[in-house]
Amino acid sequence: MNRLPSADVLDQVRDIPLYRASVERGDFPILEKPEIAEGFPANWMTPRLEKALETGDAEFVLSTGTNHARMQIIRPPYFLLRSYYRLWSEHPELGALWHAGARRVSLTTVLATEHVARVNARKPGTTPGERWLDDRTLYLNRRLDPDDWDRAEVGRMLAEIREVSAAHPTGSYLLDCSGYHLAHLARKVTEWDLWDRFPRPAGIIHAYEYTPLNVRAYLRTHFDCPIVDLFGSTELGYLFYSEGDGGYRPYLHDMSVELIPVEPGSGIHSLIVTSIRNPYMPLVRYRSGDCVRTGDGSTDPERIVSFCGREKELLATPGGPVAQADLDARVTAAAPRVFLHQLRLTGEDRCELWCTTFDGQPLTPEEQSELSSAVAALTGRTCAVEHRAHVPIGRSGKYAWLTTP
Repeated sequence: MNRLPSADVLDQVRDIPLYRASVERGDFPILEKPEIAEGFPANWMTPRLEKALETGDAEFVLSTGTNHARMQIIRPPYFLLRSYYRLWSEHPELGALWHAGARRVSLTTVLATEHVARVNARKPGTTPGERWLDDRTLYLNRRLDPDDWDRAEVGRMLAEIREVSAAHPTGSYLLDCSGYHLAHLARKVTEWDLWDRFPRPAGIIHAYEYTPLNVRAYLRTHFDCPIVDLFGSTELGYLFYSEGDGGYRPYLHDMSVELIPVEPGSGIHSLIVTSIRNPYMPLVRYRSGDCVRTGDGSTDPERIVSFCGREKELLATPGGPVAQADLDARVTAAAPRVFLHQLRLTGEDRCELWCTTFDGQPLTPEEQSELSSAVAALTGRTCAVEHRAHVPIGRSGKYAWLTTP
């Protein structure tokens, strides 16, 4: 099979040391993360890149490391932010709001907030405050675990949201979030009866991690506005977005994607991306580490229906690999009240499913039984279901769906 990329891609990569042998050979194997890091940055260095680094048109940054080991990359300043803003400005449900000047409030991991503060520390006086990324985007979260937000912290965040809302002629703002974080906020606002202090967003975008089906449904019960899912990464920018009908649309300017089955017959595919969107670090047949499913099981990227988790987190079972979204679908079908869930492997043939609920009430015996049977059928392991008041969050500020001894 000839794996030669298109002429415009070849023009971008032929002088890059990393790709020299592939260009000569006329075949580009799949590019893995360790190969990007090996010999970095010399394996990427060209006269053009050297000059861009000198002038500030390119810079070194680290990926967030929330889903895989942190990886050093080279990109134009604000590469990811510009990708984000461009997508928002062109999205059929969000574009008009963006062009009308709606500001963006971001409620996600504390690592993201701390990153913004570090960036601002390097350029004093250029933003309204340490948690304003630019004149349009304010980051709210200051704690690792959103379960730890007390009433004072929630009041502070709601007051900042009101200020952003009040700055727009019609009160419009866009709420960018991790679905988990926004669900935590909605639960606490409900518990303390603070909805009259929470101006509703004109649009919600969750973009930082897999958002479970129960969480998506919970958000729809509290917010009557477009709720959009974006898919992308630090090194690539954004590749797909959802629309009101729940389907995903490709957003692949200067990109193409391939799907490769992770195992024959599994229906789960690795996402392989070729991108020249970042001119200083073009990626050819790059394994992003993400898994997808298509509506018909084919390898047609136009038929993607779900982004189902990370490839390195697939669980091997007698029935084939199981992804995060596979477990999520079983949990949703058995118990719509479940908020957080985490599968904990406890032995060769045993596991536990830890769950919290949106209302804080324990699972019924029927719900526990149905969950236990569904997880056992999926994983081939005996499953004990345990209702918890709290499921711990990871150091990255994201939840692990699977833990091993």
